[in-house]
Amino acid sequence: MSKSTDQLAVDAIRTLSIDMINKANSGHPGLPMGAAPMAYTLWSRIMTHHPANPKWFNRDRFVLSAGHGSALLYSLLHLFGYGLTIDDLKQFRQLGSQTPGHPEYGHTAGVEATTGPLGQGFAMATGMAMAEAHLAGKYNKPAYPVVDHYTYVLCGDGDLMEGVTSEAASLAGHLKLGKLIVLYDSNRISLDGGTDMAFTENVRQRFRAYGWQTLSVENGNSLDGVEQALKAAKEDVHHPSLIEVRTVIGYGAPDVEGTHNVHGSPIGDKEAAIAKKGYGWNYAPFTVPDEVYRKCSEAGKRGSEAEDQWHALLQDYATAYPAESRELIAAIKGTLPADYDQELPDYPTGTKGATRKLSGDVLQTLNQSIGNLFGGAADLFSSVKTYLNGEGDFQPGHYAKSNIWFGVREFAMAGAVNGMTLHGGVRAYGSTFFVFSDYLKPALRLAALMKIPSTFVFTHDSIAVGEDGPTHEPVEQLAGLRAIPNLNVLRPADAVETREAWKLAMESTETPTVLVLTRQNTTTYAGEVQEAPKGVKRGGYVVSPADETRAEDGILIASGSEVGLAIEAQQQLAAEKVNVRVVSLPCFALFDTQSKAYQERVLPPNLKKRIGIEMASSFGWDRYVGPEGAFVTIDRFGASGKGSEVTETYGFTPEHVASVFTESLEKQVSKR
Repeated sequence: MSKSTDQLAVDAIRTLSIDMINKANSGHPGLPMGAAPMAYTLWSRIMTHHPANPKWFNRDRFVLSAGHGSALLYSLLHLFGYGLTIDDLKQFRQLGSQTPGHPEYGHTAGVEATTGPLGQGFAMATGMAMAEAHLAGKYNKPAYPVVDHYTYVLCGDGDLMEGVTSEAASLAGHLKLGKLIVLYDSNRISLDGGTDMAFTENVRQRFRAYGWQTLSVENGNSLDGVEQALKAAKEDVHHPSLIEVRTVIGYGAPDVEGTHNVHGSPIGDKEAAIAKKGYGWNYAPFTVPDEVYRKCSEAGKRGSEAEDQWHALLQDYATAYPAESRELIAAIKGTLPADYDQELPDYPTGTKGATRKLSGDVLQTLNQSIGNLFGGAADLFSSVKTYLNGEGDFQPGHYAKSNIWFGVREFAMAGAVNGMTLHGGVRAYGSTFFVFSDYLKPALRLAALMKIPSTFVFTHDSIAVGEDGPTHEPVEQLAGLRAIPNLNVLRPADAVETREAWKLAMESTETPTVLVLTRQNTTTYAGEVQEAPKGVKRGGYVVSPADETRAEDGILIASGSEVGLAIEAQQQLAAEKVNVRVVSLPCFALFDTQSKAYQERVLPPNLKKRIGIEMASSFGWDRYVGPEGAFVTIDRFGASGKGSEVTETYGFTPEHVASVFTESLEKQVSKR
């Protein structure tokens, strides 16, 4: 009996995955061998996608949350015509290849998100579905469904054990994201062994409690069964859907199938030969019959037709709704209005206020000029000041609204923000207290790795939080986030720096931005008004020069509210005939990218007496302060009490800063 072309394609996915992993002698064959039927069914029969244009905006999205099964995704991308060649597959997991160990967004065409850390793909897919619902609610008109697509996820048992998935699933259920559909590869095996050792809950009951539609396919090899379940999922537009598909990990390799031994280790040539014989596969390694390519190309043809129809719809939409059309196209392209910053507030010398409040003022103005801000807070709108006035709440039946109530779900919030950014059409942000950045740091890391411009607003930046005590007073968080490559951590000193920090966030295209903001008041000084518009972009600048008529004795370097403290200390030192400059250093990463000449203009090498001032760990300050410098920082936890009393106790007063500099200067003189 001859094998159907569909089954031949499924086995091509399995065998290509086996061949890739065996050649690399590294990888995870179990998931591709078991999940190939459901993935092929989705890509060939259900999903609308156009391989010749992987960035077509109205495509369906597919996120492989179980990113260790990357060989499955690469096999799909090859067979369906996304540009991955057989030679690319042969370079699986090799340095510089298009087929790295886990999928990487921006590196391999057709990869919608960087996944691997389990659960984050699920959370990002939730964000993608949120963006789709928001844009559809905002722009679709009767007879003009210009935003109309689905988000599909393939996840495994490990994904569903991670807490971030529970957070995201709970949020998605509340929001009734009917265009989010999850294929759950239920093989009941994890890396160390059977899931019965740690994971015995009824997953479908849990998801029903979240407000999801749940479906099941008992035979994961049944293409028709998977297709029917996917169609049923699409019919329920009021609930996200979880389809539990029962599979056998490592299907077809008799010595290891159904065991954890096939999760993350190659099956070897002998077992591969047995598996291929069982599949009825009579082709050399890395060989695919032409009829499989022809079959898979049909999806591309349908996708091409769908894209053509969409463009025609857009043209008609532009005639019927010209203003909305222009706005939508600009949002999709991610272009800012040329004059988006013209109405931002001017802040004169002497302006006072907490930077969280000043940030909120800037955000309201930006929303009026940009129009596609979409974000919210982890149950802290009243504190972090990120609620968009007049925009309403993003809720079921009100998807056009722009304020997202993420609930106390910091990690899922950040994952969803990344998903919204990846989806496109919105400028996404999330916000919480700075100390809780610990809950979502893995998502910050992925945003930086993916080179996407997500924005994160963190307030209550230091021990000045006061009465809430050390549990809520960030100390080590600045150093930790600054260590992440390609992440701009901005701690503005005042109103002007806060405005400029938001401009950097809005103009960023390949770097996520973190804004670290105060609860305590700040004061705008003359140097900030004059120099911050250029200085913040460079990450650091001289905010208050030394007296040019006298020789300089050193430098006070600070960030955030401590810049004002440094200026007060400078004035006290001047009264003591000590002449120093004050440097504001709002962003280490940006300052480090400046030319050596600029860095030395700001921090002259001959001025070796320097004080680093920041209400946080001293870790990372050494390269700016130098071997002869000193610190007014915090290398222990905070304390509970009035904010002003806590900061004074920890030495953040003009008198203490001045005395530290004077003592340091005296020690330097005594060594001569």
